Amino acid sequence: MASGVDSFYFLSLGFSLLQVVKCDCMKMVRQKIQIKKIDNLTARQVTFSKRRRGVFKKAQELSTLCDAEIALIVFSATGKLFHYSSSSMMQLIERHRGLSENSDKLGQPSLQLLKENNSYAMLSKMLVDKTRELRQLMGEELQGLDMDELIKLEKMVDGGLNHVVEAKNDKCLKEISLLKKKESKLMEENAKLKKQAEKSEGTGNGIEQSNSSDCTSNSRGSDTSLRLGLPFAN
Repeated sequence: MASGVDSFYFLSLGFSLLQVVKCDCMKMVRQKIQIKKIDNLTARQVTFSKRRRGVFKKAQELSTLCDAEIALIVFSATGKLFHYSSSSMMQLIERHRGLSENSDKLGQPSLQLLKENNSYAMLSKMLVDKTRELRQLMGEELQGLDMDELIKLEKMVDGGLNHVVEAKNDKCLKEISLLKKKESKLMEENAKLKKQAEKSEGTGNGIEQSNSSDCTSNSRGSDTSLRLGLPFAN
């Protein structure tokens, strides 16, 4: 009887030890691995080989179970190429490239349209604000303004009026300066014309005096010829 109790005791103890070992093993298996670069080169290569096979296996299972077209391209740290494709690799790459280009072309008008809408909304708001401000400067739509806003509007009106007066004065001064220049030019031209007229008048008087002298000489010569009875010399 004692041996049977001892046997049962040892069996229970062994079973308990197995449970403890099983729990420890499960804890060791379920322990999360920190994802970071493996410093040991050998361990890194072993891990890359195992995980690469696992990824390719999962890709193959996904393609078989879901009838999906899959292409995987992997380069190792040493530059070695590994790839898997459920069909033609080049066809899948061209299909991906075509879809990427089409998505870019389709996305650009949408983005451009969004920018244009934002610009239109901003410009519309600016137009409304400037129109209201212009009306307020003209003395309209002043009911909703408080004292500070009215004072600010008054300063804006005074400043604008000062600018208008300054611009008008500058314009008047420029026109006066231009008229003075024209007056000086006209006076110079009149002085030149006056000198030319005086010069022409002096030349005319000299010609008349010369003609009158010739006439007098001719008349005297004819009188002498008549008195002497000589033929008149032309």
